[in-house]
Amino acid sequence: MTHDPTLRNCTYDPLAAFMAHYSDALPADRIDADARAALPVEQRLAQRIIDGDAIGLHDDLAEALRQWAPLDIINTILLDGMKTVGELFGSGQMQLPFVLQAAETMKAAVAYLEPLMERVEGSTRGTIVLATVKGDVHDIGKNLVDIILTNNGYRVINLGIKVPIESMLAAVQEHHADALGMSGLLVKSTVVMKENLELMQRRGLRIPVILGGAALTRRYVDQDLRAVYEAPLRYARDAFDGLRFMEDVAMGVLASADPAMDSGNGDGPVAAGTPEGDLPDDAPGGASMESALHLRSRQEHVADHPPDIVATREGRPAWEVRSSVRRDAPVPTPPFLGSLTVTDIALEHVYRYINEAALFRGQWQFRRGKRSAEEQERELRETILPMFEELKLRLKRERVLRPSVVYGYFPCSADGNELVVYRPRDLAEEQLHARWPRSSYRREELEEWQRFAFPRQNGDRYLCIADFFRAADDDEVDVCAFHLVTMGAFASEYTAELFRADRYQEYLYVHGMTVECAEALAEYWHRQIRTELGIAAQDAPDIKRLFSQGYQGSRYSFGYPACPNLEDHRQLFTLLRPERIGVSLTEEFQLVPEQSTSAIIVHHAEAKYFNVKE
Repeated sequence: MTHDPTLRNCTYDPLAAFMAHYSDALPADRIDADARAALPVEQRLAQRIIDGDAIGLHDDLAEALRQWAPLDIINTILLDGMKTVGELFGSGQMQLPFVLQAAETMKAAVAYLEPLMERVEGSTRGTIVLATVKGDVHDIGKNLVDIILTNNGYRVINLGIKVPIESMLAAVQEHHADALGMSGLLVKSTVVMKENLELMQRRGLRIPVILGGAALTRRYVDQDLRAVYEAPLRYARDAFDGLRFMEDVAMGVLASADPAMDSGNGDGPVAAGTPEGDLPDDAPGGASMESALHLRSRQEHVADHPPDIVATREGRPAWEVRSSVRRDAPVPTPPFLGSLTVTDIALEHVYRYINEAALFRGQWQFRRGKRSAEEQERELRETILPMFEELKLRLKRERVLRPSVVYGYFPCSADGNELVVYRPRDLAEEQLHARWPRSSYRREELEEWQRFAFPRQNGDRYLCIADFFRAADDDEVDVCAFHLVTMGAFASEYTAELFRADRYQEYLYVHGMTVECAEALAEYWHRQIRTELGIAAQDAPDIKRLFSQGYQGSRYSFGYPACPNLEDHRQLFTLLRPERIGVSLTEEFQLVPEQSTSAIIVHHAEAKYFNVKE
């Protein structure tokens, strides 16, 4: 990285200066420097925390030390400021980025005071071990909990990502922890959490546990997980739920039931960054992919598409239901068969496909709260968009983003609910992971290579991804495309360094940007594939409509409702060899680095997002 975190301390902070330039858009509880200077020093310091202003912080701390002990300044003055920050966030009056700016100032203050005080018993309010569960590489939620707890006087042992339960329990014992926190983004991670709790129950452990993550729901925790773990257990919707949890732990009032924290939304899932109608409907980027998915699944009605009852091959039941999807759709001609890697991708192409609504609301968590639509629009125009443009330039200048793609076209056929991918019978193993000698093969020249099993809806249209391809007994062989894209390992390293340097606000912005850029690269490359297949003429003319599937075909990412099995990444890796662009798999089949995504690309005109209900 090109910046030096030590230069930031209390002299000049470029990000803070940038935000100050747009100070009219900051929360109303912030006051200007002149008004703050007139306050008594203890109020001045508390207000600094609320304002997230570290410029001149050391001078105020030095003044406070003339009448207060260092530990008293932290526990009495600074933590009061953080308490106000939490209240403002909880009431919707402060956005998460400004909460993190406050936490940065708190961290700088504590760093100044710590060398001046003796470590005494009780100088921390409690200890928690935090970890992302085995197989999961997502750490933003966990790290936000770390930031909030650390800057509210708690000791946090952050074990990082892909942590097995034995390592968590060893850390709990070593550090005499008061609580354990587990995080994970994947549906598979919720299963791992259950397995971890079952093991803890068998061993007779009774340490309080808090769980969080995008795939987790309050109902799942309260109904399923409480049944396997008898000690106190809580669901965390956001980092401040983690704070309330530790406050109860510290006071010894933690109960197994948790009605006070129930938001009333019942079954979720709702992650800390889930958009809730926060930005205007016409904000750049439009609806998220997930929103488009749910919208379309609701709009499609089984009455409009009556299912066919068909006999299936290989002795499968004749009563098995499949959809009425057209099975003789034209098969496009791919430019090649096999796979290729692409690394010389201009960032300008990627930036064009960023879903700004998903970035601003979901990743950066700018929410409307109690503000008017006009106030929200002003924030978008005067604060968020200029910062977005500045960040794009910075990430390009510092070469944080290094987009790469591996993709390919393969002959295929549908066999019931499965997609069979073929390889030429006479092609040598060393030739499989490159452009094949020919761009078309007769069925008798092919042999089965990989097989993907997809779930089928048990209602609505009875859809299954396999339905969008020619059947195995069809004379014509179909074609499917796969791609895997990444913004490179350096993006993960860069964000991790920001977190270690206590640059929390930048960490949030940069992490969110790198993740959304991976999605943008996937959108861009999907466009390239549609162009190469000759179906891009159906593309909507504007980006907003593209994000709502304004094109022919569909891009189904592994792990999403229509193809939920992350284990299918094994077959994908066999087809594409993404190791060539620096991407690997965890033991739970998640992509590393985090700023990567994969998909099967379907050309069929009826292919759209759909849910598969159990």
